[in-house]
Amino acid sequence: MAAEIRNLSPQHVWGYFHDLTQIPRPTGHMDAVTRYILAFGKESGLETLQDKTGNIVIRKPATPGMEHCKTVIIQGHLDMVPQKNTATVHNFETDPIDAYIDGDWVTARDTTLGADNGIGVALALAVLSDNTLKHGPVEALFTVDEEVGMDGAFGLKPGFLKGEILINADSEEEGELFVGCAGGADLNISFQFKEDIAIPEGDVAVKLSLTGLKGGHSGVDIHLGRANANKLMFRFLKEAVRDYGARLSSIDGGSLRNAIPREAVAIITIPGDNVEALWELVADYQDMFRTEYQGIEESVLFVAEPAELPASLIPEEIQDDLINAIEGCQNGVISMLADFPGTVETSTNLASVKKSDQLIEIKILTRSSSESRKEQICSSLESVFALAGAKVEYGSSYGGWQPNIKSEILGVMQRVYEQKFGRTPNVKVMHAGLECGIIQTVYPDMDMISFGPDLQYPHSPDERVGISSVQKVWTFLTETLAAM
Repeated sequence: MAAEIRNLSPQHVWGYFHDLTQIPRPTGHMDAVTRYILAFGKESGLETLQDKTGNIVIRKPATPGMEHCKTVIIQGHLDMVPQKNTATVHNFETDPIDAYIDGDWVTARDTTLGADNGIGVALALAVLSDNTLKHGPVEALFTVDEEVGMDGAFGLKPGFLKGEILINADSEEEGELFVGCAGGADLNISFQFKEDIAIPEGDVAVKLSLTGLKGGHSGVDIHLGRANANKLMFRFLKEAVRDYGARLSSIDGGSLRNAIPREAVAIITIPGDNVEALWELVADYQDMFRTEYQGIEESVLFVAEPAELPASLIPEEIQDDLINAIEGCQNGVISMLADFPGTVETSTNLASVKKSDQLIEIKILTRSSSESRKEQICSSLESVFALAGAKVEYGSSYGGWQPNIKSEILGVMQRVYEQKFGRTPNVKVMHAGLECGIIQTVYPDMDMISFGPDLQYPHSPDERVGISSVQKVWTFLTETLAAM
């Protein structure tokens, strides 16, 4: 039962997290969760403010004797990524998350869990509500709509926050302290066309479904080499068009800009005489994909089935340009950071390819710790799609968070962790985007760090958070506040 989560330790952290699982809060639908946070602040008798963007800050005074300490901000974002398996019936705008305990993990049934960043929010609420803690002045900052465009962080204005130190609770490896992150940029690409209603005589329709991929967070998991459903589907389509007379009618691959595409579905037509050969080709590609991704993707499923003949097709010229551009599009890890071994510097995620009436829309997210490399990769992608005749527009862009190895909060947290757990925490730069970089542009003198519990497979239905790691993170956070 999901309610059993409330009995986990520390109970107040898990109690708040359970509350959050019951509140629908996909990006863009913040009303219910912001009402919950505002009500919490007012019922707790704490100063509670909301800005025009929807961000909320709640202030808790210092415990007696610690009034001289610097104000520490604990920050997390309120929205979650809405991802589910194809066969799962779930409306993220109305339905609660069906969370449950699985050994030392809390996970959800066939949907994302929302521990990214629900656990960070729960940690902040627990600090605000626990009057046994020792700490200086505390602010809790709850930002909105982080997952799509970091709208909440972009909406922050000078003066809304009073704190000098910010602890972002949106990282995903216990025992790691993050002092920097990559910046990102969105590319929005489109092909416009007039649909072709002249379907070749004798053609039959086939539905192609590529499913079973792991997907995941396009920053945190990009180095794992997981398959991108869009890249695999168009790899197949190129041969099917070239050698089997296939024509593309529709494509629906991927969803969110920051999630590695897990599934792609296409409708094609093909001469009836080639159908049997196509079935064999699909089976061959499934075997090939499983071999190529052995040890990475255990459940690749690529199937073809008869479908109703579509009313129209994508014109051949557009179809061929689209296939070639997707085939030529860089995807995955591009470069690594020399100063932080094992950390990705630059990557791209071919996030979604979708066809609607007379329009194909493609979304790509580029990440890099280097502004110049980010711009170069975006320019390269722009060239590939411009040569194919597509319209290329730049969407939201944000800079990275530059590391400060001499950070005061870093020194405090390293010392506390060593004293409490007997080892030195790893100091890292994260390839995923964090709100710290954006907040830093508004509050350039603010000292920042990011930490969090063990969180695996965010942005996918396999998302889970480690129970014992949440206990450690709570201890670490409260000891840090007492040491300030």
